[in-house]
Amino acid sequence: MVLQQKQADLIWGWDSPGTKITVTFAGQSYAANAGSDGRWAVTLNAQPANAQPQTLTVEGSSRQEIQDVLIGEVWMCSGQSNMGFTLAQDWNGDLEAAATDLPGLRLIEAPLVGTQELQNDLKPEEKSHWRLATPATAIHFSAVGFLYGRYLHQILHVPFGLINNAWGGSSAEAWVRRATLEQDPRFKLLIDSTVKQEAALQSAQGKADFAQKLTDWQAAVDKAKAENKPLPGRPEDWLAGQHRPGNIFAGMVYPTLGYGIKGVIWYQGESNADRAFEYKSLFPFMIEQWRKEQGQGDFSFYWVQLANFKAEALTPGDSSWAELREAQTQTMKVPNTGQAVIIDLGEGKDIHPRNKHDVAARLVRWALVKDYGMKLPYRSPEFKSIAIEGNKATITLDTFGSSLRPFDVAEARGFSICGADHVWHWAKGKIVGKEQVEVSSDDVPAPLAVRYGWADNPVLNLFSNDGLPVTPFRTDDFPMTTEPKPKS
Repeated sequence: MVLQQKQADLIWGWDSPGTKITVTFAGQSYAANAGSDGRWAVTLNAQPANAQPQTLTVEGSSRQEIQDVLIGEVWMCSGQSNMGFTLAQDWNGDLEAAATDLPGLRLIEAPLVGTQELQNDLKPEEKSHWRLATPATAIHFSAVGFLYGRYLHQILHVPFGLINNAWGGSSAEAWVRRATLEQDPRFKLLIDSTVKQEAALQSAQGKADFAQKLTDWQAAVDKAKAENKPLPGRPEDWLAGQHRPGNIFAGMVYPTLGYGIKGVIWYQGESNADRAFEYKSLFPFMIEQWRKEQGQGDFSFYWVQLANFKAEALTPGDSSWAELREAQTQTMKVPNTGQAVIIDLGEGKDIHPRNKHDVAARLVRWALVKDYGMKLPYRSPEFKSIAIEGNKATITLDTFGSSLRPFDVAEARGFSICGADHVWHWAKGKIVGKEQVEVSSDDVPAPLAVRYGWADNPVLNLFSNDGLPVTPFRTDDFPMTTEPKPKS
């Protein structure tokens, strides 16, 4: 395994209640006693990075030796299916895996467990044990996670450990301790809806309906096997699934709390896009709660903004996916966070874009600059201000030391503009400075507001001179379409 360097690392386990435990590592010994529940824990002294394998010994009612322990950097890879998306599915994943022989890079995965009961340990499976990064293990690991970790491992020349606990289709509320959501009035609608759904599914009729679904599914499986056809997916058990508030926290996050980490990379949001207004509170709340639960300070937390997806809009207007992206961008107000913008890397007909290499590279830039002190371009340009004069709006962007990249076509695309009637029209964009774009439309003589990249799958072409796409934005504060409507 890999332990986090330069910080006191928690080591824990179980034995018979009252048993004296001695842990030996790196020439030092630590003592503890197993509590009434059998759990014991010790805190190792902080150690510098060390690529030489060491042995960690635990002596209690038995003797256990954990061999080949390295000290370096540990990152957690979380989110939904685009984080769980394996290296085998990446366009060049077969080549990336074949080129992997990295004994200093170690991988571990949390099996999928959704429950309301706090779990003390990960479900025992082959993947829930540390493994070396080899062609056979890398190919089945998170593509974004593996490529992110490999970049850092090879650039920094220290051991790296990656913990993958992504669950496809998961909702953000499933990643948070249920009790904390219940105590926060901002999430009352979410909890009320949850309680209502739980009551329906746990009723006699709800149980009977699910049992019938399982029966029908098994019959469909048998029929597909007999006809040599693809097998149908198992019916979703919402109660034990990845959407119920608190489920993933209890089953997959809680068992890892306390293990030393440097930070988290996150790729999620698709399952919350229809509740983007709520996500503006829920996502930063989740980050803050994770930090409290881990007890390791404000560790770094970097995420991937939603890619472009679905059909291109014929006319400009509202978009729940654009609202979710805005919620993600606003979450950068939370300290030690960062966002990799990939509005140019999506695929309109596939919610799982297969170019994960560039996704990982944009995440890595944040870590190299913020965590490891390198000087590199790392942050996509963001909206700074708007000035309106006559029929033109001048948008000033913060390019973070870079500038807008000139391009071969005559027009900066991706803009829409509206007047006092709040009717949006496509607009022409013209780069007029290193950080400025002049926006106008013949249909809007008196502009009020401008939007950029404000669609599920926007057509746009504005980048920094370092190749980072401009972050989608809006200058208006019109009500969000995903904001809950007051009851009449």
